[in-house]
Amino acid sequence: MLEVKKSVGRYAASYVEDGMVVGLGTGSTAHWFIDEVGRRYQAGELKNILCVSTSEASSQQARELGLPLKNLEDVNAIDLLVDGADETTRQFAGIKGGGGALLHEKITAEYAHKIVWIIDESKLVDQLGKFPLPVEVVQFGSWKLFDRFQERGMNPSFRKDHKDSLFITDSGNYIIDLHLEQIPYPEKLAQEIKQMVGVVEHGLFLDYATTILVGKQDGTIMKIERSIVQA
Repeated sequence: MLEVKKSVGRYAASYVEDGMVVGLGTGSTAHWFIDEVGRRYQAGELKNILCVSTSEASSQQARELGLPLKNLEDVNAIDLLVDGADETTRQFAGIKGGGGALLHEKITAEYAHKIVWIIDESKLVDQLGKFPLPVEVVQFGSWKLFDRFQERGMNPSFRKDHKDSLFITDSGNYIIDLHLEQIPYPEKLAQEIKQMVGVVEHGLFLDYATTILVGKQDGTIMKIERSIVQA
């Protein structure tokens, strides 16, 4: 699976053109996209790009590669954002946040003209829900929210870090993962969760991506493009 992630991540870097403001996603597949953008930049193939990162982890990788970084507030818009997804349907409904950066990823996505998701074929599903749905919550009252999720049968669990402490996001929040198994109506669920006081953001990304690149075991890459309806 690692080779598939490398392949699709590096392929996505071919979408980057000189003069672009490029959004750098977060996660194990986005890592290889950033790596290839860095290689192209160091080789002089890309001379005039700016990068905006969705997490401190991706920022650190970009700095090590010498990529020019800007804060989101310092750019007018992002020409291209390339990021991974934990699950997605062909209808561009996805779950993101497995890497813990869902809030920054969603904020960044709001200012991107084009969004490319890069995944391996195991993450292309008919219905969302097998992957736990991350919900970023403020620390104060988080156990009360946990209880509310529990009462609604959403099977919540607080995310832990590698030291078995509660995971803390780049914005200083906790993440509660909802183990739902299936999400037949993602739009309805997204609205329900977002209305709960104390919830900062959820990992349902609905109609964000414009292109999905699916890396396959045989080395090929399948492209799923959003249809553009002209007025």
